Amino acid sequence: MKILKRNKVFKVLTIILSLGLMFTIMGCTNAEDTNNDPITGTGMSFELPELGYAYDSLEPFIDAETMEIHYSKHFEGYKNNLNIALAKHPEFNKPLEAMLADLSLVPKDIRTAVQNHGGGYFNHALYFSILKINDGQTPNGELGAAISIYFGSFEEFKEAFSTAAASHFGSGWVWLIVTDNGLKIVSTANQDTPLDQGIPILNIDIWEHAYYLNYQNRRAEYITSFFSVINWDKVEELYLATK
Repeated sequence: MKILKRNKVFKVLTIILSLGLMFTIMGCTNAEDTNNDPITGTGMSFELPELGYAYDSLEPFIDAETMEIHYSKHFEGYKNNLNIALAKHPEFNKPLEAMLADLSLVPKDIRTAVQNHGGGYFNHALYFSILKINDGQTPNGELGAAISIYFGSFEEFKEAFSTAAASHFGSGWVWLIVTDNGLKIVSTANQDTPLDQGIPILNIDIWEHAYYLNYQNRRAEYITSFFSVINWDKVEELYLATK
């Protein structure tokens, strides 16, 4: 990843952090402790970020029980297992985005754990941060203009994103990322991230745990509902941070 791109990723993650949705450093006695930089500090550990909204606030599109299990069980599990892995190498102090963008940087004995659980933590942190009932709002401003440039229109973007999510085999994620060549839709398997391809600003979780209680095998319905809970103001903010 180019230095410029890494700096932009740091900027995006800093915005997420400022909203209370990412990193806490091991050794901080409380949330006010700012002796370490939250992205580049040493001895990193992770806490479950505050959700910032009620479990039932996305109904009827995503039900409260799914949200509670997804956030407090699945997300929590990725966080716990990531911390267990990192505790084996307290001297290791790479930023999470750097680890996930280039797994060769990670000590070999914890590399798979960081890929799976670090990816799970990163992916869910972004996912939960961009959810809010939008009452039919669509992206506007610079993001809306960029979507029109790279996809033709918002409806064409929605169709392409939905198709990628519906056709993805098995578990994984579909993303909107910012690359050197503009906006791009990509998919990743399992808990892999697209950080080696660009800067993610939007994602949808297509693991069954994200929707099965309400939608069972009807993934396409979940994808349609997802577009009713995208906080486009937040996605716009992340997009502007890449510029």
